[in-house]
Amino acid sequence: MVKKNRDIEKDYPKQQFIKKIRRLADALESGKKFRIQIAGEKITIPDNAIINVEHERSKNAEEIEFQLKWKIEK
Repeated sequence: MVKKNRDIEKDYPKQQFIKKIRRLADALESGKKFRIQIAGEKITIPDNAIINVEHERSKNAEEIEFQLKWKIEK
């Protein structure tokens, strides 16, 4: 199945975000893949995903992004 390109940013209430981050941390710590649903699409992040942190600053704002990247297996 070919998936369309996508670039979504979704806001979550703090408690819901905390639950998602906690589940992610548990999966990473135990070496398991992580499953999450974002804007109606279910996504599986493999246990070998590359993890990085990005920081951006402009005149009026700052942003930190926690990123997970992986190659799509065919």
